[in-house]
Amino acid sequence: MARKSTARDQEISERPAIRKRLLKIFEAIDKGFENERERHDKILDYWDAYNCILGARQFYNSGNSQLYVPIIRVAVNARKTRFVNQMFPQNGRYIDVATPEGDDLPLETVAVLEHYVRDSRLRTQVMPALSLNGDVEGQYNLYVDWGSIERHVASREIEPIKIGGVEVPEAGEVEIIKEETIEQAGTAVEVLHDADVMVVPASVNHLDEALEIGGSITIVRRWTKEKIDKMIDDGDLAEEAGEMLQSAMSKVNDNIKDVRKNLAKVAGIRIEEGQKIAVIYETWAKLKVDGKLRICRAYMGADAGGGKIVLGCKLNPFWCDRVPLLSAPVEKQAGVFKGRSLIEPGVLDLQVYANDALNLSADGLPFHSVPILTVDPEKVQRWESLVADVGAVWPVSKDGAGVLQFPDITPAALQVIGACKAQIFEALGVNPAMLPQQTGQPGKKRNQAEVALEQQVDILTTADAVTNIEVEILTPYAQRSLDYDNQFRTKDILVKMFGPQGQRAYVQRVPPAQRHSRYVLSWLGVEAARDAARIQQMISGFAVLQKIPPTMYHGFRLNAVPLILRFVETTYGASLGSRVFENVSELYTVDPNDENQMLLQRFPVPVMPLDNDPKHIAAHMALAQSLQPGSIEEKLTRAHISQHQMQMQAKAGAAQMQQQAAAGGQGGRGPQPGARPGAPRPNRQPPGAIPQDQMPRAGATPMPRKM
Repeated sequence: MARKSTARDQEISERPAIRKRLLKIFEAIDKGFENERERHDKILDYWDAYNCILGARQFYNSGNSQLYVPIIRVAVNARKTRFVNQMFPQNGRYIDVATPEGDDLPLETVAVLEHYVRDSRLRTQVMPALSLNGDVEGQYNLYVDWGSIERHVASREIEPIKIGGVEVPEAGEVEIIKEETIEQAGTAVEVLHDADVMVVPASVNHLDEALEIGGSITIVRRWTKEKIDKMIDDGDLAEEAGEMLQSAMSKVNDNIKDVRKNLAKVAGIRIEEGQKIAVIYETWAKLKVDGKLRICRAYMGADAGGGKIVLGCKLNPFWCDRVPLLSAPVEKQAGVFKGRSLIEPGVLDLQVYANDALNLSADGLPFHSVPILTVDPEKVQRWESLVADVGAVWPVSKDGAGVLQFPDITPAALQVIGACKAQIFEALGVNPAMLPQQTGQPGKKRNQAEVALEQQVDILTTADAVTNIEVEILTPYAQRSLDYDNQFRTKDILVKMFGPQGQRAYVQRVPPAQRHSRYVLSWLGVEAARDAARIQQMISGFAVLQKIPPTMYHGFRLNAVPLILRFVETTYGASLGSRVFENVSELYTVDPNDENQMLLQRFPVPVMPLDNDPKHIAAHMALAQSLQPGSIEEKLTRAHISQHQMQMQAKAGAAQMQQQAAAGGQGGRGPQPGARPGAPRPNRQPPGAIPQDQMPRAGATPMPRKM
């Protein structure tokens, strides 16, 4: 008989071969954390530098001043602000999708994915924290899971009185309180610190390679007793193993640095104070199940004696069979998976140097401001009573009393700080366009070449960094959200929809996907930021295409609708653009007799652009003449007739303008009588066009300058 295959929710940790393999993986993980201990210690120093905490690296630490120059903090925050703004365009469109059909765009799918982006607070909370972690720690780590929250909502409703279970409207109405359960489900996103992520072996290029060659991916979890009880109730942990874990909750692995606890202390918060915490390994690895290598998720910890125990192991619970961790280095280095912090290559040393210069200057300033008095102890009696901390009296002079003036080292310290700041900004790729204050030399206006160079450098550095996050983190996040939605969502949700190519924004109920189709998803960040310059070039290019005769492109035709739609959506956004440039082909016409019935029911009826206005006016006039003058129905009908008349006049005016444009070209003026022929003037840019010196910042390629 064929062996029954293992289900995804079946516990397999009791199988001897799997348990033996997991214990070996456990040992490799412990060894990996021990090997990365020096890296984790450095990361704590980098966080201290960002949080402006003086440490043991300071050379000058015996003075009274404890000042800190926030150079690294300003630089990292500038990068974070610029990158997040580039990743999330102002038009509200973040996801792009391509299908094999081309024109059959899955608009409902895009709307659901963008709903998850907003619901998971990706713009306001997740990506700023992820960008900050990447710059300080050198690695982007994002854990994408599925979560749901239940709310029991109450509302007041009016219902007819029931007698014997039968509604009797004549008896009146009664107010009741109705309760319902609402489930809010979606992607649950968690930003992880690099010290809590371990990839074995450390020399792989990506996570899939680590699993394929027999390695593992581990995330450190810190659970309270209540969390362990919940995991046992959910079936993720074996009950006996969970009880053993609770008895050893005071055991702490010294090889694992808890970065989040140190950051909480900086904010004045003590997390998990006085609580027993269990350190757990959530490990993903390929194990042989039913004769095949399958991705499994295992939980491992330590018992009261320090021995290794397997808490639970199951097949990958996600249908997409992918690990929920998204991890990528900020700057890739060959032969190693994790990247190096941007603060590591000499930046921290410059920050320490700037702090020392500032504290030396601050300690010397009181001595410069208050001179020291020198006296001859043989000539001045009771000179000991004149000793003070600032402005001390020294018994050194033999000529009586004297004054010692210390030099002011503040200008030299400021020069050192300025040089360190410039070098740190250069090392971190912070250009003047990222900073809010005015750049350039004081008292001098920057010329066009300086502005163009500054904008071009901003485009290059920003696009390179943002593209890395979009390709390695955000695009996989969009694909993972689609996979989770197909697996977990079973109910309809209300999402904001953007209609065909963005011509209409509305709210629509989207049912769960019954059949999972593979879409090619990509994140729109840098590309959307460059659309302004591209659209300007598109419009200029289309003006050239219009002048090409149709006889030169047989089998093709010019269609300006996609260009106009992209221009309107980028300029005004999808919601406002749908009303600025409306697609009337999506609208419909209503029979005038049906409109008469709605008017008799006192409903205001709007006119439709595709209505046959003369036919509608005739039908509504007949209705108006049969109604009582001054009644509500008669007034609504007259107002509706007026709307049809105005629309008919507007259509006639538009048709006349089209005829004039076709007869007279573009309607422009010809040469004035008696004008002398001359060279044509260059075409002027339309109002609101991007100046040529700002085109590089908008994403366009600048023209080379003449030598």
